[in-house]
Amino acid sequence: MLPTAFTALVGCRVPIQQAAMGRVASPALAAAVAGAGGLGMIPQFGRAPTPERLAWLAANARGAVGMGFFASQVESDLESFDAAARALRVVEVFWGAPRADWVRRVHGGGALAFWQVGTADEASAAADAGCDAVIAQGMEAGGHVRGTLPLLALLDATLPRVPIPVIAAGGIATGSAMAAALAAGAAAVRVGTRFAAAAESDAHPEFVRALIAATGDDTVLTTAFSTGWPDAPHRVLRRAVEEAGRIDSAVVGRVVCGDRSWDVPRWGVDPPTRCTEGAVTAMAMYAGLGVGAVTGSPGAAAVVEELAAEAERLLRR
Repeated sequence: MLPTAFTALVGCRVPIQQAAMGRVASPALAAAVAGAGGLGMIPQFGRAPTPERLAWLAANARGAVGMGFFASQVESDLESFDAAARALRVVEVFWGAPRADWVRRVHGGGALAFWQVGTADEASAAADAGCDAVIAQGMEAGGHVRGTLPLLALLDATLPRVPIPVIAAGGIATGSAMAAALAAGAAAVRVGTRFAAAAESDAHPEFVRALIAATGDDTVLTTAFSTGWPDAPHRVLRRAVEEAGRIDSAVVGRVVCGDRSWDVPRWGVDPPTRCTEGAVTAMAMYAGLGVGAVTGSPGAAAVVEELAAEAERLLRR
């Protein structure tokens, strides 16, 4: 089904990468995507410590899985970085200049090195650093947004400059959007918002209901949720910004995960998860411009199959 340079590189059947959504992308979600033929991803920070999540994936996942890291947090978490490279198919880095020494470290562990970029210059630097693929992120994306161009314009600028597979990211939530990105020359697509609402996601049920009720017009690109990560643009549901603005307290909730717990500050960077209590809809409910395609909470495998089948049908036509 839709063989591309990405599927050949990663060993997938479907050119879909699930976004490594911080706190939200559970190991069960990554395993479901991988089992359906895509590339499942877990984030650097999740409900359980990294060793526990990697052990669960080793026992339960069948297919290709990767782990995403923030560039600012790699040096302080090299143990997880190296463990992911030894255990998983892909290690991905976001929000920082590509570093050849990190790429060599990933390759030394036996994994593929991906870098998520926002410009053609950054994509070229990632290729020069030895990366195996780049994720070109358009401004339509949910979560933290590094790029300033719409996705198709970014692809036009990036594809002629890099010899490695380019994964298209930003607002892709339907088979037609997937087909458009592949027809433009991308080797795969990266999907976040649809998987945030999937049955295996760790997103809080109120967050999921808000995604189902929203359209792309209900999102906003902002720097409002900057506590913990200042001056980093991100796309969230406008409702979250409005509701946080009506709260006077410095703390809007609490996260309780097993024996770990911490307060959620007003304008905090973390999205609400199943472990979160409090004013959930006043927290960072990340969503891309494709959120209007979220109409329910199916299993992640069904999302992969829906997008791939529709994209294949359109491309063959």
